Amino acid sequence: MQHVRLGRSGLQVSRLCLGTMTFGLQIDEPTSRAILDRAADGGITFIDTADGYPLGGDLATVGRTEEIVGRWLAGRRDDYVLATKCFAPMGERPWQAGNSRRHVLDAVDASLRRLDTDFIDLYQLHFDDPGVPIDETLGALDDIVRAGKVRYIGCSNFLAYRVAVALGRSDALGLARFTSVQPRYNLLFREFERELLPLCLEAGLGVIPYNPIAGGLLSGKHDPNAGPAEGTRFTLGNAGRLYQDRYWRDREFESVTELADLANQAGVALPTLAVAWTLLHPAITSPIIGASRPDQLDATLAAVDFAIDDDLARRLDELTRPYRWGDAVR
Repeated sequence: MQHVRLGRSGLQVSRLCLGTMTFGLQIDEPTSRAILDRAADGGITFIDTADGYPLGGDLATVGRTEEIVGRWLAGRRDDYVLATKCFAPMGERPWQAGNSRRHVLDAVDASLRRLDTDFIDLYQLHFDDPGVPIDETLGALDDIVRAGKVRYIGCSNFLAYRVAVALGRSDALGLARFTSVQPRYNLLFREFERELLPLCLEAGLGVIPYNPIAGGLLSGKHDPNAGPAEGTRFTLGNAGRLYQDRYWRDREFESVTELADLANQAGVALPTLAVAWTLLHPAITSPIIGASRPDQLDATLAAVDFAIDDDLARRLDELTRPYRWGDAVR
C-alpha cells in the first residue's frame, strides 16, 4: 500500500481509506471487525467514520459506529490515522446538531469518548451549516486544534465557493485551515471536477472522496428490473431513498453495462476499475472504500495496483463525460 501526504500537510495517509458507515446497522460488530481486519491486512492505515453513523440510522443508533471502531482500535491506535466528523443531530435539542460552537465543542468530546482516544487525526465538518457564521465554526475548530484534541481539520459535502470562503477567513483570522475535503466522486458523478477539484489543487487540499463505486451500483451486481435488493445501500433505513435518488436510474444502469464491458476487456473487476479511475485525478488523495463483507474489499484494494493506460482512460472519460455536467445534460 502506498502512502501519500494529505494535501500540503505533513500527514501521511494510505492511498485508500476505509469507510465505516455500514458498521452497526447494515452489518453487525463481528462483521465490522472482520472488515477492519481485512483492510488492515491490505495495508490500509486510514480510517474514516462520523458521529452520526451508522448510515440509515436515527437518534437511537448515532455514535454506534464510532464505538465499534474505538473498540477495534484498542491497543493499536498509534498504527492508524483516524478521521471522524460532526454535524449530524445527536439529540433532540436544536443545539445538538450543526456547526455552532456549542455543538462542535460538545461533539468532539463525545467522539473522543466513543473512540476511546486522546486525539483525532482529522476532524471534519460533515456538512455545511449556512445558519452558523463560518467564523464561529472555524474559531471552534481552531480551539480544539490548539487544545490538542484534533491534529488536522477538514470538511465534507461543501460547495467549492464555501470552501474558498472558509480558507480565506482562516487565513485572515490566523485560524487553523482546512487540510482536506471529502466530496462524492465516481464515474457516475463527476460534477466536482468543474470547480471543487481545481480549487483543491490550487489551495493544496487533500481530497478523500466517498462513493467511488456509487454506493455499490458500480459493482455491477444490481438488476434494475428486480428493484433495489434488501440489505444494500438502496434499501437501508432512511438512507435508501437517498441512494436511489442518486443512482437508481436507467441512464446510470446503461452506463454500468458499458463500463462492465470495458472492465472485462481490461481483465479487471468493475469495482477495481472504478476506484482506479478516481486515483487518476491529480487532486485525489485517498478514495474511501467500504464493504458489507470482508471479501468485497478484495476488488477495491486491487485498485492501487491496477494501471489504467491512456487509451482506457480516454474511453472511460468519453463514456462518463455527461456526468461531469449533472442534470443539465439529462
